[in-house]
Amino acid sequence: MIPVDRNKDIEKDINSAVRVLRDGGVILYPTDTVWGIGCDATDEKAVRRIYALKRRDDHKALITLVDSEEMLARTVSNIPAAAYDMMHETEFPLTIVYDQGTGVADSLKGDDGTIGVRITREYISSEICRRLGHPLVSTSANISGEPAARCFSEISREVLDNVDYICTSRRDETVDDVPRPSSVVRICADNSFKILRK
Repeated sequence: MIPVDRNKDIEKDINSAVRVLRDGGVILYPTDTVWGIGCDATDEKAVRRIYALKRRDDHKALITLVDSEEMLARTVSNIPAAAYDMMHETEFPLTIVYDQGTGVADSLKGDDGTIGVRITREYISSEICRRLGHPLVSTSANISGEPAARCFSEISREVLDNVDYICTSRRDETVDDVPRPSSVVRICADNSFKILRK
């Protein structure tokens, strides 16, 4: 778990974010990699708002965060043994693309039903997932085609103006403080896999 000062302001931040998510809102929040635009991954209307905000084609699936293997099991129909091996062996953020998502908005999945999911070990994003009780959409805080914001100070005004809640925590981090983007691996039910991004 990435350490964070769990003070009252952070707890207030998490609770505020969860309240907005439960009302179908879209948030801007820090994750285990870069800042993300997020919503309740089970809320189709909220997911479509994110596609519209980013001006992104809805056939390009979005990544989903979960807080635990238990939540992962409710989000993916079949988790191959190789996925558990990879999750337990890596110390860096790892997004795995699985054959079939379940219990989430249809527009989160690829045209073939695949879904990209990462167990976040960062306190704020993990707690938001846990307290919400649902997976959380996590897509980079930028308009499609523009460079991804590496830290809060690089997020565009257009993104800031079109979300319902912006977390106050970790805004002062610089590019040097931000963890690297996640690796992305595609794993099939037969345990075969392909590295999509190192």
